[in-house]
Amino acid sequence: MKNTYMQKKEEIVRNWYVIDAEGQNLGRVATKVAHILRGKHKPTYTPHVDTGDFVIVVNASKVNLTGNKLDSKIYYNHSGYTGGLRERTARTMLEKYPEEMIERAVKGMLPKGRLGRQMYRKLFVYAGSEHPHMAQKPVEMKLQ
Repeated sequence: MKNTYMQKKEEIVRNWYVIDAEGQNLGRVATKVAHILRGKHKPTYTPHVDTGDFVIVVNASKVNLTGNKLDSKIYYNHSGYTGGLRERTARTMLEKYPEEMIERAVKGMLPKGRLGRQMYRKLFVYAGSEHPHMAQKPVEMKLQ
């Protein structure tokens, strides 16, 4: 009987991918990015080990939201103090904080806890088309 292969932390080979979010739906981009960060696209995927790759998302300010979400979707923050709840619409987030919008969507799709935080650190989001990671020779990944 053959045993199931479990990848060890020392054996992991990480690649760098660039995803262009221009004209893409927010949720579609976020699911693809979360899939790569977890390492589920590799045949050596192991649930309890961070086998994922690095992901660079460019053109975050040009991401698409369907329906009436620009005005109806609300992002909440709380400072911890009484009356410290802050509300921002998706339109405001897209204009002022486009990186945070994608980061929040992806973070919600990753596992909670130590492993999820480790995976989240491999995500880099930029509002424009330029990024400072050319030395890592990232591969362009197309979304369907």
